[in-house]
Amino acid sequence: MSHARNQAANRASFITVEGNEGAGKSTIIRLAAEYLEGRGLKVAATREPGGIPIAEQIRAVLLDRNNTGMDGRTEALLYAAARRQHYMEKIVPLLEQGFTVLCDRFIDSSLAYQGHARGLGIGRILRINEFAIDGAFPDLTLYLDVDPETGLERIRLNGEREINRLDLESLAFHRKVREGYRLVAGMFPDRIRTIDANRSLDEVFADVRSVLDQFLP
Repeated sequence: MSHARNQAANRASFITVEGNEGAGKSTIIRLAAEYLEGRGLKVAATREPGGIPIAEQIRAVLLDRNNTGMDGRTEALLYAAARRQHYMEKIVPLLEQGFTVLCDRFIDSSLAYQGHARGLGIGRILRINEFAIDGAFPDLTLYLDVDPETGLERIRLNGEREINRLDLESLAFHRKVREGYRLVAGMFPDRIRTIDANRSLDEVFADVRSVLDQFLP
């Protein structure tokens, strides 16, 4: 189930942006929001985990560099809990008001990070999160596919970005995350569009804009 019913009623769409650390999600969301607003759409941007006070508190626990001993299942459940609250408290009301919602990460992050990279099983994590969001998947997902080495180097060179717990994981872990994303993209080919994010920002956003033009009325 997606938000096709919302689109039909008020042109609202739920669009998520996914990718490895350093893929450029935040920048792409900012540019996409400006582009869609220029097309006359009402746009709201948010992020996961977070977006609302309760979920931001869970985010602080999840990304705290002192919490490196966190169990994988604990991590998965915390992400699902933050997702549920964020979805019900912020995303659903915005869609009902006719906003196109751009979200930095959603269910596919859990499938790639906890399901594949942590080895908990994509199917198991999918079931947990289907319960959390009541089966309401995004209408469109932009997957920014970047080499882990490139993404981590971008983070290192970006003095404004705080290094979080996931940034401290091994290169092997980040490679598994990318493998996970590619598996998930294969599971949902009608929803997920893969974009090569190793290129310049202008080239990446040109592809993003093209996908948005094809997707939106």
